[in-house]
Amino acid sequence: MVYDIIVIGCGSAGLSVGMSMNVLGFKVLMISPTDHKIGGECLNDGCVPSKAFIHLAKLAAAAKEAEMLGLQVTGKVDIKKATNYIRERQNVFRAHENAEYMEKKGIKMVLGEAKFSGKKEVEVNGEKYTAKNIILASGSSPRKLEVPGVEQVDYYDNENIFKIEKLPERLLVVGGGPVGIEMAQTLSRLGSAVTVVNRGENILGNDEPSLAKIVQDRMENEGVNFIANADVASFKTANEAVIKFKDGKTQTIAFDAIYVGIGRKLNLDGLDLDKAGIELRDKKIVVDKRFRTTNKNVLLCGDVAGDLQFSHAAEFHATIILNNFFNPFKKKLNNKNMSWVTFTQPELASFGWREKDLIERGINYEKLEQSMEADDRAITDDYRYGKLILYITPAGFLKKQKILGGTMVAPNAGEMIQELILANKEGLSINAIFNNLYPYPTASRINQMTIRQYRAKALTDILKKLLQIAY
Repeated sequence: MVYDIIVIGCGSAGLSVGMSMNVLGFKVLMISPTDHKIGGECLNDGCVPSKAFIHLAKLAAAAKEAEMLGLQVTGKVDIKKATNYIRERQNVFRAHENAEYMEKKGIKMVLGEAKFSGKKEVEVNGEKYTAKNIILASGSSPRKLEVPGVEQVDYYDNENIFKIEKLPERLLVVGGGPVGIEMAQTLSRLGSAVTVVNRGENILGNDEPSLAKIVQDRMENEGVNFIANADVASFKTANEAVIKFKDGKTQTIAFDAIYVGIGRKLNLDGLDLDKAGIELRDKKIVVDKRFRTTNKNVLLCGDVAGDLQFSHAAEFHATIILNNFFNPFKKKLNNKNMSWVTFTQPELASFGWREKDLIERGINYEKLEQSMEADDRAITDDYRYGKLILYITPAGFLKKQKILGGTMVAPNAGEMIQELILANKEGLSINAIFNNLYPYPTASRINQMTIRQYRAKALTDILKKLLQIAY
């Protein structure tokens, strides 16, 4: 059977390309291992269930905070009700992310394991299919913890935590990245005593350390314990972990279950890449900035491309691929406007260039730091610990100053920075924020306050004199 395009994998990446090509009138074949796996990591084991879980944990935390008003909260969280809630929310998405729905939209769906059988050909369940172009969007899976004794412990990662049947009294979280930190706070708020073991000095190592420290401090106030500069070396028993520090010292920790968030591995097994002329290097597919493999008719999209592993990054890849199919002006991957959010409470949101990126690239910048200590909404809503950092182009005579990047920690930071992300992407002047009219007292007024205070510091005595004369 011949198609215009074949898409292997039906997660955020594959769906973005396949459904778009179908809307444009092309003959599309999409392949998923099972009907349940349509929606990919995001729907089944990632974004959707984790955010539903986090939402429930916020409700539990808010109930406890309400005791300051004289209310009394008793009882324990029923974890089965929590997982039922997660499944209900997933099923809302499944109504339009399943094989029957896709077939009704005109997309040919094949369920089974795909493998290459030629440069423009794949095989599924003994049947062979060809197309002008093939999109490989097979995604990634959580890396497993491989240390002595791990086989005896009660082990969770993002593939099974959302089906948990019993909340562990003591949870050991291995990994201080976004996945581990989000689940550490969530399960702590739901009732587990949580300890996080982090290989580095700081959690959330891809973010601004001073703001990541604020997240850690808030979590410690809630009862989460952190162990830095350490790894799990082994498990003595099903309930004892040996922690080894960088200085060689060891410590034994008691626990009931572990949650592992130590990164991801690409899903490449069983694809027979060599039959399509697709080369591997260091366990990754060789790919260019236009997502082409060494077989120019096979393109990568999403996690398997070896780029940033976000659902919105996969969608970004898809827009580049679709542009390059039809536009003579080809686009290449450039993550200078990428943004990401860690959905803890408070949230930690970042976008554009980080400070270390600017330094490495030799880009001149000014750094603006704004505490939320005196922000009106932060005062009323009790998040005066919040902070915003912006990196902008240096001032100059008649020079348009632009936002290069930034990061914020606040309860709803991911929403509050959206206008800053837009300004960064579109190259707007900081005047766009300075002159904006914000309803009072919206939380995003902090963006304007940061620019206004920066401008106020730039007022020289001479400029003040000129303004007085003009007045």
